[in-house]
Amino acid sequence: MRSESPAPAGTVRSLLKGNVLWLGMVSLLNDTASEMIYPLLPLFLVGTLGAGPAFIGVIEGVAESASSLLKLASGWVSDRVRRRRPLVAGGYALACAVRPLIALATLPWHVLAIRFTDRLGKGLRSAPRDALLAESVPAHMRGRAFGVHRAADHAGAVLGPLIAALLLIHYADRLRFVFALAIVPGILVVLTLLKVREDRPPDARPAPTATSALEPAAFPQRRTFNRYLAVIALFTLGNATDVFLLLRASALGMAEVAVPLLWGLHHVSKMIWSVPGGALADRFGPRRAIVAGWMVYSLTYAGFAFASQAWHIWALFVVYGLFYGLTEAPEKAFVVQLAPATRRGSTLGAFHATVGFVALPSSVMFGLIWQQFGAPAAFLTGAGLALAAALLLIVLVRPSAGTRFAEA
Repeated sequence: MRSESPAPAGTVRSLLKGNVLWLGMVSLLNDTASEMIYPLLPLFLVGTLGAGPAFIGVIEGVAESASSLLKLASGWVSDRVRRRRPLVAGGYALACAVRPLIALATLPWHVLAIRFTDRLGKGLRSAPRDALLAESVPAHMRGRAFGVHRAADHAGAVLGPLIAALLLIHYADRLRFVFALAIVPGILVVLTLLKVREDRPPDARPAPTATSALEPAAFPQRRTFNRYLAVIALFTLGNATDVFLLLRASALGMAEVAVPLLWGLHHVSKMIWSVPGGALADRFGPRRAIVAGWMVYSLTYAGFAFASQAWHIWALFVVYGLFYGLTEAPEKAFVVQLAPATRRGSTLGAFHATVGFVALPSSVMFGLIWQQFGAPAAFLTGAGLALAAALLLIVLVRPSAGTRFAEA
C-alpha cells in the first residue's frame, strides 16, 4: 500500500488530553511571554540602548545559528538517553528564566547575551519536544497533533502582543516594565511542564541491537530522508524572514498603526489553518499537504510581487496563513514517517537544523535582490524556488513501497 493512503479517522477533540494538551498549553504560554517582548525589541534596542539596524541583524543571526546547532545535538541526545522530557523542560525553563532579564539591559550586548541564551533554550527543547509529541498519539493522528500544537503556538503569538499593547496603554513608554512582566507567563510555563509525561509506546523504544544511525539497516529510508532535507533547504532558500512582508506593506502605504493589526491577523490565520492542515496530512499523507502548501506559498509570493494597494496585502496575509497550516505540521509528520522509531529525535533535530542554517543566507539573498533589482524581483525569486521545491518533492522524495503513514 502506498505511504500516502488514507489513514483511519480520528477527532481533534480526542487529542485534547495528555501530552498534546499540556505541550500545547506550554507553547501557548511560552509564545505569550516571548511575543510580549519580541515585537518591541527593535524599538528598545534603537530608541533606548542606541543600537543600529546592523546590530539587530547580528543579534538574530547569532541567536538563530546557535539554536540550530543545539537542535541537532539535543535530538540526538534524546535518542541516546531514551528520554525526551528533561531536555524539553530544561529548554523551556532556561528561556523563561532569562527572557525577562532584558528589562535590566543597559547595553546592546546585554540583549545579545540574553537572546543567545533564550535561543539556546529553544534549541534544547525543539527536537525532543516534537519527538515526544509524535510518540504520545497514534501514528494516524500525528499530523493533527502537530497541528494542534502549532495552533496553540500561534494563539500565544496573538495574545502576547495584545497584552503588551494593553500594558503600554496604561504604562506608556515603560518598555522595561512590560519586559519584566513576561516572567508571569514564564512561571506558568514551568508549572504546566509538570503535567507533561514521558509517554513512549512500544514502537518508540530503541531495539537492543540498534547501534548507529549510519547503518542502512537502522535507517532504511535514509536516502529518502536526505533528499527530503535537500528539498527543504531549497525551499527555505526562497523563504526569507517575514519582516520583508511587513516592509512590503509599508512600501505600499500601510499606516504604521495598522502594521501590528496586520501581524495579529496573520497569526490568527495561521492558528485557524494549523489543525485542518494537520488533518489533511493524516487523511492524504504529509507529502501531498506539503506540496499544496508550497504551491500556495509560490502563488502568495507572486501576489506580493504584483500587489499595488494596501488592501492587497491584507488579503495576501490571510492566504499566507494557509501556507503555514499546510506545511508546519505536515513537514514534521513527514520526518516522523520516514524515520525509524529509534531515530525520531535526531531526525527531527536534523530537520530543524537544516531550516535554521539556510534561513540566514535566505534572508541575506532576498535583501540583496530587493536592493539591487526591486521588491518584485525578490518575491518572484522566492516564488520560483518554492515552485521548484514542490516539483522536486513530487519527483525525488518518494517513501519506500509498503511504508504506510499509519505506521511508525
